[in-house]
Amino acid sequence: MKNIFIIVLIFLILVYLIKGRSFFAPASNKIKSKETVSSITEKLQTKVLERLKSDLTNVGLNSLPDKIAIYAFKEEQVLEVYVKQCNKLHKLKSYKFTNFSGDLGPKLKEGDKQIPEGIYQLDYLNPNSAYHLSMKVNYPNAFDQAKGKIEGRDNLGSDIFIHGKNETIGCIPIGDEAIEELFVLSKNALSHGIDVVISPRDFRTNPDEPEITSVNWSDELYQNIKLKLKHS
Repeated sequence: MKNIFIIVLIFLILVYLIKGRSFFAPASNKIKSKETVSSITEKLQTKVLERLKSDLTNVGLNSLPDKIAIYAFKEEQVLEVYVKQCNKLHKLKSYKFTNFSGDLGPKLKEGDKQIPEGIYQLDYLNPNSAYHLSMKVNYPNAFDQAKGKIEGRDNLGSDIFIHGKNETIGCIPIGDEAIEELFVLSKNALSHGIDVVISPRDFRTNPDEPEITSVNWSDELYQNIKLKLKHS
C-alpha cells in the first residue's frame, strides 16, 4: 500500500511538472453546483445595486451600465472598472487584489505563475467557480500567440480568470464581495464586449516601463497598452 501511494504521488508530481497549472486549475472553475449566470445575477442584483448606488450616482447613472471596461494594474495591485458613456470612460469603482503571483512582465508559458499583460476581452462568466464566482479572460490573445509562434513557445498557458477569494496562481483575485459586483456589472454589459487591459503598472501616472529581460518585445507590448490607456 505504501509503495502504491508513493507511485501515485510521483505520478501526480510528474503530471504537474509536464502539464502545469492547466491540468489542475480548470477543476477549480468547473461546476460545483447548478447555478446559471442568470440565476446568480437574479440573486445578487438587488444587493449589488444597493452597494453601488452612490458609485453609479457619481457617474450620472441610476441603473447598471451597459458598457464597461476593466483595467488591472499589477504593480499597484488594483482593478478599476470604468463606465463607457459618449465615447468617454468614467471610473466607477476600484478593487484591490486580494493576492498576487509572479512578477512584472508578460505571461510566457504554462506554470510560470505570471498574470498576463496585454489588451484582452472578457470571454464568459462562470457562476459555479470554486473561487465564489469567476470571469474568463481571453489569454492568450493574438499578440501572445504571435510572439509565442516566433519564439517556438507552444505551451502558453490558459485558464486566466478574475475571481473571488484570496488565492491565485496567475489569475486576479479581488475577494467575494468585489467579484459579486463585477460579475453583475459584466453580465449586464457582456453583449457589448468588455475590454480587459492588464498592465504592469498604471502608465498614466508612471510612464516608465519596467525592465523586462525575459523578452525583447516588451516595449512593443507596453506601447500598445499605453496607447489604449491614453485613448480610453
